[in-house]
Amino acid sequence: MGFVDLRLLLDLLLATALGLVLLARVKEPRTLWLLRGYLLLVALAWVVQRYANLPLTSKLVDALVLACSLALAILWQGDLRRLMELLGTGRLDVLFGSHGADKLASGAVAVLSEAAGKLSQLRRGGLIVLDLGSDLRPEDFLNPGIALDAQLSVDLILNLFTANTPLHDGALLVKGNRILSAGVILPISRQGLNRFGTRHLAALGITERFDRCLCIVVSEETGTLSLARQGRLERPITSGRLQELLADAMAQSAAKPGSKAAAKPQAKALAQASARGSAQVPAPTRGPKSPVSTGRTVAKEGPDPHA
Repeated sequence: MGFVDLRLLLDLLLATALGLVLLARVKEPRTLWLLRGYLLLVALAWVVQRYANLPLTSKLVDALVLACSLALAILWQGDLRRLMELLGTGRLDVLFGSHGADKLASGAVAVLSEAAGKLSQLRRGGLIVLDLGSDLRPEDFLNPGIALDAQLSVDLILNLFTANTPLHDGALLVKGNRILSAGVILPISRQGLNRFGTRHLAALGITERFDRCLCIVVSEETGTLSLARQGRLERPITSGRLQELLADAMAQSAAKPGSKAAAKPQAKALAQASARGSAQVPAPTRGPKSPVSTGRTVAKEGPDPHA
């Protein structure tokens, strides 16, 4: 009897610890409410099965738990895929590590993905540079734009890219969960490809020069979403795919905050994704002092200067 009680105590302790770990890793209020309700339902099912001789009620509760499990699996398919990847690759330090940086990164990823998705639906052109450790300075741009240092938010991004406003043609510079500046004019790609417009060439240009930055592009003509990194362009992508790529890039950047080698696995992932059907532009060989094309010249080359 004592052995049974000890096993029951161990079972309760382990289940409680697992529940606390799950609750500690979730910071989004609505997701936290759903998880609390699901864990409470699971606990109720366990109590009914163990201590109450109610076969019909037990069956109904089990069916309800199963239905909720399937619903949550659909709602959280991205998070569950991420969890399985972390477990499969043995990256438990990311799973159980400090949550402060993860919270900021996940918040920024969610905001950027949602904003890009809405810009795509509205057919508003957009260009967002995400600095993951390149420490971009004003002299790295053709025009550093207007300093903002504002909290990253979907509404602010949508307002900044509203047509016929002073800053909508430039790029946003984002670092962490802050918008550092707006209306930034980026250097144009040395590739000079005629099939892309000015925004895409600008995204390729900044990512050619700096390994640890990403550039999100929304075409004004078609609403197509694209992501540029290391002079490579993946397009078209969905907002969900964009969220996955940003989350992976931020996780690797946080894991190796001072190493350029952290960007290589993501470049490989982009290449594999493009091989499955996404259009990708190869990065050219470039010298350290190659001249930078002007926006006027590229506007003549590109078929759609607003794309």
